[in-house]
Amino acid sequence: MAKKVVATLQTGVGKNFTKCIKMVKSEKTGAYVFKEEVVHNDHIKDFFAQ
Repeated sequence: MAKKVVATLQTGVGKNFTKCIKMVKSEKTGAYVFKEEVVHNDHIKDFFAQ
């Protein structure tokens, strides 16, 4: 029988964080790179403003 995995982000403090993914153009090669970071909900706009 398969075990059901319970996400820890659904309970407690994990609801206050969000995984943000931003596409940034590399200055060296000109290719696009994805920057991923887990950010507190209060700092999401700061992450995308950088």
